Amino acid sequence: MKKIFVTAEIGINHNGDMKLAKKLIDTAVIAGCDAVKFQKRTIDAVYTREFLDSPRKSPWGETQRAQKEGLEFCLEEYQEIDHYCRGKGIAWYASAWDVESQIFLRQFNLKYNKVASAMLTKDALIEEIAKEQRYTFIATGMSTYEEIDHAVEIFEKYQCPYELMHCNSTYPMPYEDANLKLIAALKDRYHCKVGYSGHEDGTLVSTCAAAMGATSIERHITLDRTMYGSDQKASIEPPELLKLVRDIRRIEAILGSGEKVLSPAEEEVKKKLRG
Repeated sequence: MKKIFVTAEIGINHNGDMKLAKKLIDTAVIAGCDAVKFQKRTIDAVYTREFLDSPRKSPWGETQRAQKEGLEFCLEEYQEIDHYCRGKGIAWYASAWDVESQIFLRQFNLKYNKVASAMLTKDALIEEIAKEQRYTFIATGMSTYEEIDHAVEIFEKYQCPYELMHCNSTYPMPYEDANLKLIAALKDRYHCKVGYSGHEDGTLVSTCAAAMGATSIERHITLDRTMYGSDQKASIEPPELLKLVRDIRRIEAILGSGEKVLSPAEEEVKKKLRG
């Protein structure tokens, strides 16, 4: 079985703090993740002025704008992230929420792209991503088959390699909504790799997804679920991330190749019991 690609989704859980971002990157490296992921937004392109001027208390001020801008890293900070990840030997990428952000990310020559579930129906952004022809993870939360069909058509048009990710966009997701049988259904419909992006408590659903054939696993991570932030409660803490990656690698070994081959140890038992 090929290795399951594990991404630690830092997203906006760094709370605009580079020291915290680096600690989360370190956590992903120690756990043995393949990549870390961030989120990039151009605030005035994604949100209306009316929304940004509306009230919201946060560590950065009293408005939605203050909160949103407080969570965004600038060019110098992304350059620092890029340098830090390269030094640690771990890939990084980000989900862009607007065309300007996707163009911004292009300067880092990242190996992967990500379409967030919320962006799956944004054709201008989808086209901008697909034109790059970088391997792209496409989350399918909140989406109908017709909406997924349309996004896939765009990626096929530009001959951009992609992998769908089964996802339920509730934070945190109740176990009974996981519907992991959809992983196989998506594989059958689209004839492509299908991973799992989870927002549930704990690691059980994600390990089950790995056992059911998910080719990638993405989970939000945090140092402490009680920290400020809308995604913190749907994230896993460092001990859980370590357990998740360990269990995924064990599952890969447990599932094996599917070929009927006797191991050397079994051959010895055969000699003893069959003579």
